[in-house]
Amino acid sequence: MATRLKEVDAVMVGMGWTGAIMAREFTKVGLNVVGLERGQDHIPGNDFMLPNLRDELRYAARLELMQDNSLDTITFRNAPDEFGLPIRRFGAFLPGEGVGGSGNHWGGLHWRFLPTDFRIRSVLTERYGASAIPDDMTIADWPVSYDELEPHYDRFDKLCGVSGKAGNLRGQVIEGGNVFEGPRSDEYPNKPLKSSAGGLLMSDAAKRLGYHPFPIPVSNSSAPYTNPEGVTLGGCQYCGFCNRTACEANAKASSVTTLMPVLRADPRFELRTRAFVSRLVYDKAGRRVTGVVYTDLRNGEEYEQPAGIVVLSAYVFGNTQFLLLAGIGEPYDRATGKGVVGKNYAYQFEAGAVAFFEDRELNSYMGAPGQLVCIDDFNGENFDHGGLGFFGGGYFAGGSGGSAPIYGRATPHGTPRWGSEWKQATVKWYNHFVRFNTQGSVYANRDNYLDLDPTYRDALGRPLIRLTYNATDNDHKMSRYLLEKLEGIIRAMNPTSYEMHPRPKNFSIVPYQSTHNTGGTMMGSDPKSSVVNRYLQTWDAHNLFIQGASVFPQQHGYNPTGTVGALCYWSAQAIINKYLKSPGPLVQA
Repeated sequence: MATRLKEVDAVMVGMGWTGAIMAREFTKVGLNVVGLERGQDHIPGNDFMLPNLRDELRYAARLELMQDNSLDTITFRNAPDEFGLPIRRFGAFLPGEGVGGSGNHWGGLHWRFLPTDFRIRSVLTERYGASAIPDDMTIADWPVSYDELEPHYDRFDKLCGVSGKAGNLRGQVIEGGNVFEGPRSDEYPNKPLKSSAGGLLMSDAAKRLGYHPFPIPVSNSSAPYTNPEGVTLGGCQYCGFCNRTACEANAKASSVTTLMPVLRADPRFELRTRAFVSRLVYDKAGRRVTGVVYTDLRNGEEYEQPAGIVVLSAYVFGNTQFLLLAGIGEPYDRATGKGVVGKNYAYQFEAGAVAFFEDRELNSYMGAPGQLVCIDDFNGENFDHGGLGFFGGGYFAGGSGGSAPIYGRATPHGTPRWGSEWKQATVKWYNHFVRFNTQGSVYANRDNYLDLDPTYRDALGRPLIRLTYNATDNDHKMSRYLLEKLEGIIRAMNPTSYEMHPRPKNFSIVPYQSTHNTGGTMMGSDPKSSVVNRYLQTWDAHNLFIQGASVFPQQHGYNPTGTVGALCYWSAQAIINKYLKSPGPLVQA
């Protein structure tokens, strides 16, 4: 029997980006909030210090900041007729764990979706006809527009101290920024990071071909910066250690560096770590969730935390799992196409390339992911898809910075995998290569979804989430097109040699690709086709709100975090201004 605790105004299930944003917004208006986090606490001044952080073996290879697979994992299969097997070591994607979540180890790439992305089904229908959209492509318009989210995008930009260059400032197109982006109400808080030598080569080539290169927007402060919460971030030191680790300079934004210092000092907020939430307490008749049950991993004791508002701010898989276990919403049935919980899982379809320059010193060992140069000419509906045989697109990025010694070594095709010849090639080319990638969209498909695994269970005895996912013909056609355009840019850079790296036909869960998992609890305008409404409130329990990329109807050609943060502020505003005054459904079905 779980020990029942005193009720609080709100409980957060997960203390990454969205849990921290929600907690901060709630405490500002006087609510008492408990934040539950399965992992350990992370305090930058204690945990993210030199010399420990410059340990690629510890963080990049042994994945210290990632989810503990011995407690909880997922099963995976490519198709519905296959048997799902448990992932015992994450590879293709790397969910974070502990206070800060995946925000601790991300590269900081910070994007907004295009205005047309938010009404993508309508746009494709208007431009190409409804019959052009394949029957198995289950894309949907978002129930919120870019214009509605823009103030919240801006707020999240300023919280994070994003470094970048505007390309559309209040409708005025500005060269040097992303000329395809939606109108911004303000310039980026910080100037762009300095481009790497490889990025400058790409920029010059792209301009000669008539494209529109610009520095990638990134939540790595290019200079010391104090955000609106009064928290100061450091300036990027271009140390080369960024992905899969935290930031020694306190320059990379995460909830740990931007919000937790304020929350820790607020008596209305209580953080409980090593708290493994097992289930929601669902009052179906009352159409509300009365609280959550969790196990304290330090002593094995079980507790029930009642709350007036429950916020699911876990990762994509956890948010979906909680609903399926509680019986909230109708589970998606691939055979019939009915149901919504678990539907429209999507990913990021990335491909890449590497180019070698024998006569150029590129200083690959230093820098950051934020030194990339991008073009957005082939993203979303920025180009005409007529006659191409696919929909979607993505941005191209290239650069030579931040190549750490274990994972940052590139050698030309044909080099042995080990031995003296490999060593010689590693030394020769380490400072002479540029990496590129295409960040492609994944438009939802009826065969890609999440459900409960019938066989495997986690440490608490709960069924694991089962991921059924494979790349579609649309994904591959889109990616091949992007790679062809990217190859043209690489050729114009005049490398000694280069290699294109397309994705194989079937998705593999083993090699790293992207931690941009989306969907499963999609937002929409109708409870028959979505899990949450436009304010991220569940249709079936009015005091349950879901945050994060699990609410995306599909994944577009950008990193998701910027949109995750904007949606969270949008949802918090609705809860504070509307729900607290009159608890109940914010949208009438």
